[in-house]
Amino acid sequence: MINAQSCTICSGKHVTFHYFIVLTGGREGVPRASLKWRKIGYASLAKESYELLEHLLKSIKYSDHKWIICGDLKIIAIILGTQKGYTKFCCFICEWDSRARQQHYVRKDWPVRRLTVGQKNVERESLVAPEDVLLPPLHIKLGLVKQFVKAMDKDGEGFAYWHRKFPRLTPAKIKEGVFVGPQIRLLMRDSVFDESLTEKEKCAWQGFKNVVENFLGNRRSTDYKRVVDQMLHAYNALGCNMSLKVHFMHSHLDYFPQNCGDLSDEHGERFHQDIAAIESRYEGKWMPSMLADYCWTLARESSQVHKRKR
Repeated sequence: MINAQSCTICSGKHVTFHYFIVLTGGREGVPRASLKWRKIGYASLAKESYELLEHLLKSIKYSDHKWIICGDLKIIAIILGTQKGYTKFCCFICEWDSRARQQHYVRKDWPVRRLTVGQKNVERESLVAPEDVLLPPLHIKLGLVKQFVKAMDKDGEGFAYWHRKFPRLTPAKIKEGVFVGPQIRLLMRDSVFDESLTEKEKCAWQGFKNVVENFLGNRRSTDYKRVVDQMLHAYNALGCNMSLKVHFMHSHLDYFPQNCGDLSDEHGERFHQDIAAIESRYEGKWMPSMLADYCWTLARESSQVHKRKR
């Protein structure tokens, strides 16, 4: 039996998988490195849908455990019964108007969101309580990088450096700012990249790094609100659009856990990357042996030695 107060569910998808991961011991005050996690359910060859997620939640008896849900914002939108995509009211916490651009980076306080079916982009009954949803720190970091890259000077040295640093990425992905966690961490330690940026780009990039180190990581500094405000000011000066993830940083800092490193979606991201590597071996085709291959990969990485019984 898993303690209902000490579990986090990370959800996500890949080309052939829709999965849920339970993190046992996932709570504030417990280092992420000490978490034990295991995959408890998946659905293959299926599209993301309300019916699929409803079935998966029933299968894992979510109503009995009331785990905290952590996942990408598309999954969260489906679980909460809201319309997918960048709609007018895409925030599940407040009634932020994503199309009121003149109020972006200006207005912070918005009316509290009521998830009423048939009103303001709500299509279905919520499968979980909104207060049981955790904002995904990793996906928010990736969203911040995406807006930064899209606002960069496409003819500048800084943008050209992305192509030289990651030659295997397609120009379309780089232009749209589609990166993964390890790539971002690699670039954050690259001093050559910092030197290639313009003044506005450098201010925005340094602000992003400060937020990662002092808020979205394993520690929260005492002046984290000032650090976030500095990043948002630099983003606004650079001309970054306010996406939903930027809006969370602008208006809902209190919704984040005290330590974002304790409750994170990075385990789900690692599973996603491992499955992507295995799927490339199978040339994008679904086969039941893929899961066995993945399990043996975990076994080989384990420090525990298994000996054959005689």
